[in-house]
Order: sequence, then C-alpha cells, then structure tokens
Amino acid sequence: MKKISIIGAKGFVGSAMQTHFKNAGFEVLPLDRAYTKKSITEMAEILEGTDIVINLAGAPIIKRWSEFYKKVLYESRIDTTQKLISAMKLLDKKPEVFCSTSAIGIYESNEPMSESSFTYADNFLAHICKDWEAAALEADELTRVVIFRFGVILGKDGGALSKMLPPFKLGIAGPIGDGSDAFSWIHMNDLLAAFSFAIDNTKTKGAYNLTAPNPITNKILTKTIGKILHRPTVLPLPKFVLKFIFSEGAMVLTEGQYVIPQRLLDEGFDFQYPTIDEALQEIL
Repeated sequence: MKKISIIGAKGFVGSAMQTHFKNAGFEVLPLDRAYTKKSITEMAEILEGTDIVINLAGAPIIKRWSEFYKKVLYESRIDTTQKLISAMKLLDKKPEVFCSTSAIGIYESNEPMSESSFTYADNFLAHICKDWEAAALEADELTRVVIFRFGVILGKDGGALSKMLPPFKLGIAGPIGDGSDAFSWIHMNDLLAAFSFAIDNTKTKGAYNLTAPNPITNKILTKTIGKILHRPTVLPLPKFVLKFIFSEGAMVLTEGQYVIPQRLLDEGFDFQYPTIDEALQEIL
C-alpha cells in the first residue's frame, strides 16, 4: 500500500482528496497547518516512508487583502513550499512524485491561454503563482514534480459555489458587472481524477492547467445556475461593490482567464464533466 502525505488536508480540496485516495486504497497521512510550523527536521521525520507528497497549503485567497494578509498569502504558499522541499531533502528515501499547486491567476485576463502561453499577468496574484511554481520546481532534483494550476473548483458542500448559491436561492442573483469576464472552472471529481492521473503516469511532469476544456463567461455561469435552480438572474452585481468588500482581492472574482488544459488533453486525460451544464447538473 502506497503512502500519500497531503499538506493542507483540512480544506475544501484536501478533505475531498483524503476520501478519494483512501477509497483508492492508499494510506493517507493528512497534515494541517500545524505541520508547516514545525522545524524542517521534524517535518522530515513525519514524512518518512511517504511515496507521494501533495502540497495544498495556502491561506484562503477570497478575502480582503490588507498588506498584512497579502504577506500571509505569500508566506503560506512560498515559504511553506520551500520548507517542505528542505524536509524532503533530508529523507533517506525520496518520494516518487511531488504534486504542488498554483493558480490560473498566473495568466493575463480574457484571452485564451494554454500551458504554452507565457503571457503572464503583472499583479500580486500572478507574482505569487510564479514564485510558488519556482519554489516547487526546486524539488526537481529530488523527484518528479507536477504543478497543477487550479481554476475555480466547483463541488458540493464548500468552495466558491457555496458562497454563490444563497443569493440565487433568494432570487436576487445576477452576473458580476456586465458578465463578460472569463470563468475557467473544474469539477471536483475531475480535479481528483487528474491527481490520480498524474501519480499513475510517470511521464506527467511540469505545469498543467487544471480546468475543464470549456471555459465560459460569468454571464453563462449565472444563467446556468439560475436555469438549474429555476431562479431569476436579473440583478447584476457591480464590480465596485466587490472591490469595497475585498479591496485588491476582488480581482479573483472580477478578472477571469480563458484557460485550456491542453497538456492534460494531449496526454489522454478524460474529463467526466467537460461542460458547465454537466458539472452543475451533477452538483446542484
């Protein structure tokens, strides 16, 4: 039985991942934020015997970004990744694969992007992603490294969708602004399957976009949710309201990217939920 250590195992994705890999027959070691506060030696001792390391660590991104919280966002990703790799260097038996994470916020907004696109944005979120990926690639001399750039993750009982649904159910929802901003997303089941795919396929290496192959606009997302829930979607949410609530952090909600998972498609990964209608029908 292979052993998987998941750092950041208590979040929306981490909780689902624990169940997924336990059901697949793995021994799962869930590690929370307290693990990342330990010394590098202690972290290494806990990782002993691990075959696969999955790094999901990072403070929640959808919050108001004060200067202090921006530091928290950065350190919880880059500093934690650097410590984790330092710990792996101390292991007698190195892991077979190190799966780390990033985000599609690395890309410029509103034009189609695949992994061969290097038109990266010039903002705080993109700088986090670039430094985060560079930190993860330091493990390349130790093991096979896979980096997944997450789109918006849609699933049951948590994540972005749980925050969106209350106004829809009350019939007071609508698109953000004029609804034209891009929305690249991934069903939780496809996200979990992609991690299994990466672990099983030894040629899988480097950065991968983890989004469904059919990105949409915010307006299409809004209309699809409204159709499934049989609720009106006529009240747009002005962008300035989100900027008032989240400060600079509003960009996560107001500046989308059209992202294509070209490398996964080229390597034969089969999406169970390739369209937003299929994904939301299953979830809702």
